[in-house]
Amino acid sequence: MNDRPSAETGNTGFRVLDEEAWAIAEGRHGDPFRVLGPQNGQLAVWVPGAVSLEVKQGRKKPVPLAEHPGCAHFFEGPVDPAKPYTLKATNAEGVSWEFVDPYRFGPVLGELDEYLLGQGGHRRLWEALGPHLKTIDKVEGTHFAVWAPNAQRVSVVGDFNAWNGSVHAMRARGATGVWEIFLPGVGEGATYKYEIRTRDGVIMPLKADPVGIGSEHPPATGSVVRKPGLGRAWKDKAWMDKRAARNHVDAPISVYEVHLGSWKKADEGKRPLSYVELATELVDYVKDMGFTHIELMPISEFPFDGSWGYQPVGMYAPTIRHGTPQEFAAFVEAAHNADLGVLFDWVPGHFPTDAHGLGWFDGTPLYEHADPREGFHIDWNTLIYNYGRAEVGNYLKANALYWLEEYHLDGLRVDAVASMLYRDYSRKDGEWIPNKDGGRENYEAIDFLRETNVLAYGQYPGIMTVAEESTAFGGVSRPVDHGGLGFGF
Repeated sequence: MNDRPSAETGNTGFRVLDEEAWAIAEGRHGDPFRVLGPQNGQLAVWVPGAVSLEVKQGRKKPVPLAEHPGCAHFFEGPVDPAKPYTLKATNAEGVSWEFVDPYRFGPVLGELDEYLLGQGGHRRLWEALGPHLKTIDKVEGTHFAVWAPNAQRVSVVGDFNAWNGSVHAMRARGATGVWEIFLPGVGEGATYKYEIRTRDGVIMPLKADPVGIGSEHPPATGSVVRKPGLGRAWKDKAWMDKRAARNHVDAPISVYEVHLGSWKKADEGKRPLSYVELATELVDYVKDMGFTHIELMPISEFPFDGSWGYQPVGMYAPTIRHGTPQEFAAFVEAAHNADLGVLFDWVPGHFPTDAHGLGWFDGTPLYEHADPREGFHIDWNTLIYNYGRAEVGNYLKANALYWLEEYHLDGLRVDAVASMLYRDYSRKDGEWIPNKDGGRENYEAIDFLRETNVLAYGQYPGIMTVAEESTAFGGVSRPVDHGGLGFGF
């Protein structure tokens, strides 16, 4: 322990070892909440660029903290742990700023969340992971949580911390593999990513949030703090009450499939229509043409403008190309109020290799298979989800439920089902791995599809699921309890 005193503050010594202070400063520390914040009446704070730091509690005069003798910009001093505090930092140019220390707050995720996350069975995953606007101890901010079980350190980075991964390193939640932190002052509209340091000390390319609700306009790839759907403000009860009859297998159904990005342009062809514009123009057109449903080609955020969206990165984020999540929800509401159902092309079969995406997320093949004979799609140069891993299967099942819950979608048209069902799909001999019985069927994908259908129909009666299945696989629309996959169509 470094016992060097500080005459300026009256501090009796420094509790943080030099090596721990430097591990924090260099972004190498895997347990920052053990070092930073209030600990036994002593406060430790890391503020890059600061040459002085004061702590203020209540009406008392601000108390300067001492800079750690072994690590510049690392400060320590006494604090009353029973009272909230704020901090004021000043840099070498004399510029000052005040902030609330995120390391004064305890864990946010509860025991039930921790249990369900640890089991890989959190069906409302979006309510635990991702960004969540919160007020804690009268302080407004955003809680972030991300699954990265093999990381040595995970940080939230953004304009709010100059994209410096050493500033807001997160708290590991034990065996769950989840990291979390509450950042005071970070509000709706803030752009962020995760900086992940692997156990080998490698800093991964900055990652978008796998459960991010919003995103930047492509080609930018950051996640954006947003709220999903319309919450309690939905005004489509009349449709929801009769949806089951309108979606029934015996009901007359006529579906208008549309790619929002190319359906119609505005401003002399310079931009696609917004969700607000589509809520009138597209809805009116489809209604006038006599269709009963609109089927949206993928609107989960995707990186390439020239595509139709079948290689998504932001599975929980409606593409910002047409507007915000709330505006997308309002579009769905407008369709419902025009007596039209809305289906959604859902892509759980594969994902692109873009550096900011899910591939090698924490320095390991986390969402995908390690062996390319299972984890790489030859036709599309994409990665294939590891459906047999509980957390990955749950990530996708929860995603299906998310769209049905938060956006009142009336059904999922599941893309490329055939490629999911067979291990040898579009592969030559030697390019695929048989199942445990030596066959070509992908048991894990089959189980995943069955479980997703059971969950979707069970939790949201009246919806429909539709399989795009181009082979002769038996029982696609047969109920699961009769040996089928459980699709409605």
